[in-house]
Amino acid sequence: MSEYQYYEFAAIDRPLTAAEMAQLRKVSTRGQISASSFVNHYEWGGLKADPAEWMRRYFDAFVYTANWCSCRLSLRLPLATFHETDLRPFVSGAALTIEASDEHWIIDWSLYESENYDRFNVEDGGGWMGRLAPLRDELLRGDLRPPYLGWLASAGQLDDDLLEPQPPAGLSELTLSQQALTEFIEVDPDLLAAAAAGSPRAAAEDSAQAAAIDAWLAEWSREEMAAVLKLVALGQGREAEHRMRTLRATWLKAQRPTTAASAPQRCMAQLRELARSASGVRRALQAQELALKEAESHRQREASLRLLMADVGRAWPAHCDHRRQWLRTGSIRSHRA
Repeated sequence: MSEYQYYEFAAIDRPLTAAEMAQLRKVSTRGQISASSFVNHYEWGGLKADPAEWMRRYFDAFVYTANWCSCRLSLRLPLATFHETDLRPFVSGAALTIEASDEHWIIDWSLYESENYDRFNVEDGGGWMGRLAPLRDELLRGDLRPPYLGWLASAGQLDDDLLEPQPPAGLSELTLSQQALTEFIEVDPDLLAAAAAGSPRAAAEDSAQAAAIDAWLAEWSREEMAAVLKLVALGQGREAEHRMRTLRATWLKAQRPTTAASAPQRCMAQLRELARSASGVRRALQAQELALKEAESHRQREASLRLLMADVGRAWPAHCDHRRQWLRTGSIRSHRA
């Protein structure tokens, strides 16, 4: 069987320049290259460049899948988004890695040698970027659920006495992109249910976000506001948005408490025990759901048979009359002949 690798990069904060696109074209003659993306797949080969270097220089998001049951997501964020102490507790095992440069964080979520062979035999990598890229906006708002999910993906290989990182709020109510991440790196659903049991509920997103934006805007200086509005007036809306995101990320980082929240941290042995309980509940619910479906299917079959028998009861006398009429007509014709 041939090898298959899929690469997709996205430039979000700023478009690629013509010179940068020319540099990418030197690496790949077949790649689909635009000011906002690079997409290509390979059989019996691979990208003749280091994806990590491309993330440092050009792009804000990267999705990779290979048919040997591996995949990877990389997101680049302004360094102002997080303190190092916000992210480092989630780095454990190969599922989540973090790199800091002078200006950016690059966060990687990886899955190696999955046993879900059917998945990697069927999917070609397309579609994941659209589902996963919104994670970047969530991270820019200070949401720590994505890095926690990365930690959780490798938690099965950790020692029993190791403590989990501080569980962020909202693990029981993941966003669509966070649900996609759990699929992408194959987070154990029972372990996720166990982790969610110790996670406080997230604040109502719309009201909390609106209040946070009001508080942030109230602290803007006249000079900062004028600089952003000038970019908009000059038709540089994307640059204005990038500047606003950076300013907001810096503000949000300053608002986060430096001490841990009150949610208790559990050791891996406790999480595994909770996961076993969650597995039992899940299996019982699945069995109950299957029994209900089978009962409904049986009820529908019985109803269909009753209707069929009623139709036969109504149709049989007419069929007999038609049969007698046919026999009578045939007998008359035979007699005349």
